[in-house]
Amino acid sequence: MKTLIISEKPSVAARVAAALGGSSLKRMRSKEGVSYYSFSENGNETLVVAAVGHLYTIAQTGGNRNYPVLDVEWQPSYKVGSSSSYTKKYLDVIEEIMPKCDHYVNACDFDVEGTVIGTNIIRIMGDIKRAKRMKFSTTTTHDLQEAYRNVQQLDIGNFYAGEARHMLDWLWGINLSRALTRTAFGWNISKTNSLSIGRVQGPSLSILVKKELEIRNFKEEPFWRLVAIISGIEFLNAKGDIFDKKAADKAAEETKRNPDGTIESVTAADRETYPYPPFDLTSLQLEASRALRFDPSRTLALAQSLYERSYISYPRTSSQKLPASLGLKGIIGELSKNRLYKDYANTLMKQGRFKPLEGKKEDEAHPAIFPTGEHPVNLTAEEEKLYDLIVRRFLACFAEPALVRRAKVTAKFGSEVYSANGATIIRKGWLDFYQFTQVAEKELPPFKAHDKARLEKLDEREMRTQPPKRYTKAGLIAELEKRELGTKATRAGIIDTLIKRGYVTGTSLEVTKFGMSVYDALNKNCNMIVNEETTRKLEEDMEAISKAKKTEQEVIDEGKQMLLEALKAFDEHKDNIAIEIRNALKESVPTLGKCPKDGGDLVIRRSKAGKTFVACNNYPNCTNTYSLPQGALIEATGNTCEYCHTPIIKVIRRGRKPFTMDLDPNCITKKDRSSQGGEASSVVVASKPAPSAGKKEVGEKHEEMAIKIRAEAAGAAKPKAKAAKKKVMKHAKAPK
Repeated sequence: MKTLIISEKPSVAARVAAALGGSSLKRMRSKEGVSYYSFSENGNETLVVAAVGHLYTIAQTGGNRNYPVLDVEWQPSYKVGSSSSYTKKYLDVIEEIMPKCDHYVNACDFDVEGTVIGTNIIRIMGDIKRAKRMKFSTTTTHDLQEAYRNVQQLDIGNFYAGEARHMLDWLWGINLSRALTRTAFGWNISKTNSLSIGRVQGPSLSILVKKELEIRNFKEEPFWRLVAIISGIEFLNAKGDIFDKKAADKAAEETKRNPDGTIESVTAADRETYPYPPFDLTSLQLEASRALRFDPSRTLALAQSLYERSYISYPRTSSQKLPASLGLKGIIGELSKNRLYKDYANTLMKQGRFKPLEGKKEDEAHPAIFPTGEHPVNLTAEEEKLYDLIVRRFLACFAEPALVRRAKVTAKFGSEVYSANGATIIRKGWLDFYQFTQVAEKELPPFKAHDKARLEKLDEREMRTQPPKRYTKAGLIAELEKRELGTKATRAGIIDTLIKRGYVTGTSLEVTKFGMSVYDALNKNCNMIVNEETTRKLEEDMEAISKAKKTEQEVIDEGKQMLLEALKAFDEHKDNIAIEIRNALKESVPTLGKCPKDGGDLVIRRSKAGKTFVACNNYPNCTNTYSLPQGALIEATGNTCEYCHTPIIKVIRRGRKPFTMDLDPNCITKKDRSSQGGEASSVVVASKPAPSAGKKEVGEKHEEMAIKIRAEAAGAAKPKAKAAKKKVMKHAKAPK
């Protein structure tokens, strides 16, 4: 008997083989260098192979490049896109081995994606009736052995739900994106001028636009805050923020007329503050963003790496539960061997604190994120920080509550009442474990009720209301989860796509003028595309598949029908959408300056080969173009070269010092540099600053060089001119 175990990634395949193989484990390689493993047990051979994520992907049936496209199928990923060509050698190994095996085990990650990856391979190349499922939340030896001893039936409901999601996401994404792109560009389509919108992308953009409109329509209001200073402590007027100036003045006058007040009351109470629950994926992304400034996509990638090396549990979880069956006492014991966590773990063991504080959220597939106890080695700086965050959050869940004494003192001046609050930590408890959260302490003097209160100063502070804050990426992920849009594994990628398409920009997600125009065009003419109710209905239907309340085909048919309704509305208003999108595209293209030939705007374009260049926007009447350094961010400076009269731009490359250059490769300032074999287009050139300019980068150094070049051109003494120019070109040499 031969059994084939399929893992999701090569690193996990190696761990599975090592955990199960024992002394009989053998490592083999295919002709293309792909590793796979073999071991024997009781005369039966077991083979362990690796996928590299999805070896099959959704693709349309036929070559229709228009829309609607409704017929799709699973095809090998390497046949669909060149970026997936690396998957072929892994697929070849499985295709060679699978026919020789009698049983199969899907050991991919236990979530919808892992189920789809492994089950698809088995269904397409083998016999699904002879397949089982391994379920594990960590890749430790113990958990992998337990999972193999207790293989389960295939989670076929999750597979059908996942397959439906893949198909509907693809169908909505490709059809809506083609409709939008064709409307904007006609048939002149390439990779460089395509637009996108999708089943979750549309509602995500809608959420951001509505927030942006809140901010733009916000009208600030003045208000007044009365603060009395007593014994050096600020007391706030009991009325809080006062939005009527007359009322604020009246309260201030009453207070000042009665500067000798009375302490009305002094209260104090000790309150326990409980630790946060363990991390699920969303709360991990939020906290890593706040405490470590990590991008949510980066957080997920780092957590996945830690999981694959057995240092933490599976990160794509919605759970805030840590069941006792995980062996929590043993994990704490293992963490006590790590010098960084020794004292905290020993404290918990001495106090016998092995029951964690948990949150409300649950996940049928996995517990909350927790450290396995294995000592990590060879971590990157970012991995170390994230691992430390996870461990400290885990240990804090078991620690005793913090005890904080909250005090409140009220004082009265005439008829006006003021109060001050204080806080003192009596027992740090879990706060000592989790240094990423602090309680702001404020100690109050020993006030006593009925004591005199002398008004030292009264501030009548005029303030203004503030607009709502924009979402951060992590904040939007939490909002999408709250609204049940997308999945924990896809939300970060959806936000990245919005940024990539130019709909959104910035760390605090601001909708661009172009993004606003795309939303407006769709919202006015085809609301279904950006309406979150449409997407939520499909999300609920896909959840119903996994619970056997609906069939996969029912949900796919319903999703197709909804898509056709959306496309019908789109086509009925196509002309209106085209006008708005095309106008937005024109306005969204940044200009670098004026064309020296006809005065048109010079803008960045991209060739069919993917190369960026500068062209006049009056094409075809003006065919003036300039080349650009590739793989760089180009910014306008607002300055013009006084010799060639082309705009001066700033060139920014990752890992290099930014530099400025003009656009004309034949400019006099580049003559010698070019003859020496240098990159003529990367020389800092002399410039005439625009009226608003005056920065140092277009100031003294450029002017010095301009003077020397002018001297040479005017016929200055050759030896001096040559020396001066040599010095200038050395100074102007662009960083490599």
